[in-house]
Amino acid sequence: MAGVFISFEGTDGSGKSTQVKLVAEALRKVSGLDVVETFEPGGTEIGMRIREILLNPKTVNMSPITELMLFYAARAQHVAEVIQPALRRGAYVITDRFIDSTFAYQSYGRGINPELIKQLDALILKGFKPDLTIVIDLDVSIGLNRKKAASKADRLEMEELLFHERVREGFLDLSKAEPLRVKVLDGALPVETLTKRIVETIKERCNCL
Repeated sequence: MAGVFISFEGTDGSGKSTQVKLVAEALRKVSGLDVVETFEPGGTEIGMRIREILLNPKTVNMSPITELMLFYAARAQHVAEVIQPALRRGAYVITDRFIDSTFAYQSYGRGINPELIKQLDALILKGFKPDLTIVIDLDVSIGLNRKKAASKADRLEMEELLFHERVREGFLDLSKAEPLRVKVLDGALPVETLTKRIVETIKERCNCL
């Protein structure tokens, strides 16, 4: 039996990382369900080394193309080492960010031609996408204030407000382009209510549980 691949997306501070953990816990309560939690950039030893470069505030002079290629290098390893093996054994794989973050951050945020990203996708992932993508939408000012209160900002979080507004627009546009795969939920909902709605969405969209 093939597994189910679910990605969580959203702007910084939207609450998606919290929901990844809570939803994974909820799914594990289903008898015998194998749930793998992972994240990008990272998820593997190689990916974590790349993550350190990508998010280091000192690498402010990184070009958009360098950034894009590093994200895809980490993703190629992540898919080969973690995601696809887990799916082959029938697991539920839940990742904190995947390909939609690249379109939102690198295309909408950085201005890279989306056709270039599509070409990289075709070359590296060969059409591989999540079965379901949950976008947790939240006003970017609220999200960034949450992040500032919780920890020191990384390189991407340090970008200007307009950058994050463009990223949010990117996620919302993706949901319009692929409504069967991408579901937008309100990040301002109480945490427990949002978790419940996500689990309900997984049941409905994936014909599972």
